Amino acid sequence: MSTLFEPWSLRSLTVPNRVWMAPMCQYSAAVSGPDTGAANEWHHTHYTTRAVGGAGLILTEATSVSPEGRISHADLGLWNDRQQESLTGLTRALRERGAVPGIQLAHAGRKAGTRRPWEGGGPLAGDERPWRPSAPSPVPFADGYATPAELTEEGVREIVEQFAASARRALTAGFQVAEVHGAHGYLIGEFLSPHSNRRTDRYGGDFAGRTRFALEVVDAVRAVWPDELPLFFRISATDWLTEHGWTPDDTVRFAHDLREHGVDVLDVSSGGNAPHVRVPTEPGYQVPFAARVRREAGLPVAAVGLITEPDQAAKILASGEADAVLLGRQLLREPYWPLRAAGELGVSPPAIPAQYERAF
Repeated sequence: MSTLFEPWSLRSLTVPNRVWMAPMCQYSAAVSGPDTGAANEWHHTHYTTRAVGGAGLILTEATSVSPEGRISHADLGLWNDRQQESLTGLTRALRERGAVPGIQLAHAGRKAGTRRPWEGGGPLAGDERPWRPSAPSPVPFADGYATPAELTEEGVREIVEQFAASARRALTAGFQVAEVHGAHGYLIGEFLSPHSNRRTDRYGGDFAGRTRFALEVVDAVRAVWPDELPLFFRISATDWLTEHGWTPDDTVRFAHDLREHGVDVLDVSSGGNAPHVRVPTEPGYQVPFAARVRREAGLPVAAVGLITEPDQAAKILASGEADAVLLGRQLLREPYWPLRAAGELGVSPPAIPAQYERAF
């Protein structure tokens, strides 16, 4: 059997295969009223379709721990009872269709308060109910973005507590994997990188200072997340800057710390913290970062980034570069990719619903 379709036990949880769905924002929650930030019919259809398609683990999109932490008005949230209730039905549906439900907990930091991509993106204007974002330092993400408010130490502690509170809600809602979003230039990643963190207090300066907030979030989530369930961390392995940025060396060093603090899998992405950088995209371009973490830090990794073909994904695992692959946009194009991959690799496909068996 291809390793791609071997189960993987993480703590007491067994994920049925190594083909996983990466978190991808849908920007489709209600933007006002009592259902603000709650999952709806779109999310149910979107995620359960990929579970039927054979993905072993479904990581839902970046789900904000507070209203101020949303990228857009239409982001999912998990700071109130209605949002928790809306996700309970989703997790049940994913488990019934053979997938492990996971959630990515996030705070957008200085990149909060933008329009949805198909509405032009960019910061919200004055008549669009903007809010002032917060960040480690008062440094805008890019031209045209608001100067964020510099978080006080009290504000930092409040956000740590918000991550823990949302993790409790995620557990009650039925999620079996929690992922802390520390990538793509959102709040935790902003603290990690000297490009965006200019602080001189205990949350800035040297490596220990810049990683302190991330580790406090991990500790707070791990404290409320059961020992028998795995915790993931998503990281940008590099800012793709030539100087004064977060680097692959930093990622390997930090991976050792994350492992010691109870993280089970590092989800290795890149970029997002600095605009206009040159990213040499090609098939599997981020896989070497994951492979290096696995090799040098001994922390299991999931690789992501232009992984589109079954043979490519199988070779990544067979060569020991990663323990699992995360598919993003390929699963938007092809929800049943795992079933195709099983056929091309000559292995038994993931569980097929009885209603579909005659097609296979």
